[in-house]
Amino acid sequence: MTNKNNKNKHMKVNRSNIQIKANPKRVIINFLDLGLHTNNITRVTRLINSVLSIPENELLPLYEEIKKNFEFRHRNFEHYLKINFKKIEPELPSNTVISEIRSLVVGAYFSKEYSIQSAALFNPSMVAHPNQNGLEEGEKRFVLSLRSVGEGHISSIEFRSGIVDKNGNITLDKETGFSSCSDKELSKVYSKSNILKNTIVLNEFDQSIMNAFEESFTYDDYLEKVKMNKFSTFDGVTQAELFHILDTNYDVVTDGNAPICERVIFPNALGESMGMEDVRFVAFSENGKTKYIGTYTAYNGHKISPQLILTEDFVHFNARSMYGAAVSDKGMALFSEKIDGKYVMVGRQGGENITIMYSDDLFIWNDYEVIMTPKSTWSYVQLGNCGSPIKTNEGWLVITHAVGPLRKYVLGAILLDLKNPSKVIKRLNKPLLSPNEEEREGYVPNVVYSCGSMAHEGNLILPYAMSDSASTFATINIEELLNEMDVYKSKSEIKHVI
Repeated sequence: MTNKNNKNKHMKVNRSNIQIKANPKRVIINFLDLGLHTNNITRVTRLINSVLSIPENELLPLYEEIKKNFEFRHRNFEHYLKINFKKIEPELPSNTVISEIRSLVVGAYFSKEYSIQSAALFNPSMVAHPNQNGLEEGEKRFVLSLRSVGEGHISSIEFRSGIVDKNGNITLDKETGFSSCSDKELSKVYSKSNILKNTIVLNEFDQSIMNAFEESFTYDDYLEKVKMNKFSTFDGVTQAELFHILDTNYDVVTDGNAPICERVIFPNALGESMGMEDVRFVAFSENGKTKYIGTYTAYNGHKISPQLILTEDFVHFNARSMYGAAVSDKGMALFSEKIDGKYVMVGRQGGENITIMYSDDLFIWNDYEVIMTPKSTWSYVQLGNCGSPIKTNEGWLVITHAVGPLRKYVLGAILLDLKNPSKVIKRLNKPLLSPNEEEREGYVPNVVYSCGSMAHEGNLILPYAMSDSASTFATINIEELLNEMDVYKSKSEIKHVI
């Protein structure tokens, strides 16, 4: 319990002088798609034939020149050339046998460097690192996820790590000069029964389309059935939904031998081809085990779709879809544990209110409650969460964002009941953090924003973005914050939506 005698004690927000800024030199190797998956592969065929026409004795000098220009910028240069060659290999003329050096040159011509941070680096979330070995007393190692935006305004997920000491002082681990894109597991096996379980809530999806599959099948099995026109009798909505499910449920692996700052999760599905936005990670505990579950917004250039990403080690990741009427809009964030046997999320369905939802199944969310609507002048435009709620002795602390005049984003705070988090019991009746003169200028001006904080030694460690251009940290004593909050009385704002 907080000390009532401290009610008048002034809450201090301690801003860090750390700034994590975008660095256009951080590049990954991506596939150069010249229309491979279209009806016109003329450019692909011409380029392949051009490289095949190079005399064998000229290949090594050419490849050495390629390596001289690019290899020093990547930890596993040839690995990515080989991956990109594999993508183009089926388009080689029939019965063509080529040398390893020629395959590397082909791979190089179908590769491109992509600057993952050329536009911005922002919207951090923070969780305790799975490895807490080798620390001094009172220290905690953390993982910071970040949204990086590169060429074409495509968003990907990056990471940093560091240590926070008992006083809330933060030290970031040194960055290396490399970035490495995750590898998609092409042999992933899908479960027919699991797809049927998840899609039962989709009224327009004809589940009988799944009769074409065995219980376990791969994406190649699906493609083979497409070629055989196995799905031609089903309506377009069902066919599109089946593709979306298989497209957006995938596994990736990053380089576990590389520092976490080098690991990049770039969009791996058409459903997120324009970005994986604003991931909110939480350390979720159940039966004595911890796994890290993130919610993010998948964007394909036309529509958004809330997604989950799960990991136990920040090396292997599973991207998964969610289903149900409540799966809409941005900003879903999972509680760190079940409450009364149910998963719990906060969200922002409708775009302007703070909501809460409960489910027996992590992947199915059918209804939600609005627990707070915009009532303050600094929040009239919209309210939302800034990451997963943090458990305190008094309740679940939710850091919020609010938008006011001239689209100014500020951070706020509310407190939810521990046993019944649909009940708001306290609210900070002023902004917790507002962009100052140094923070207000940037890619999107007048914004402070966070995707998740961490509690440590009585302090809230709050990473936040400054006008979508850089990220930093603030430290706030949790007891002081709770004392600063007022009892919430506006019961009339609560309504139920199905």
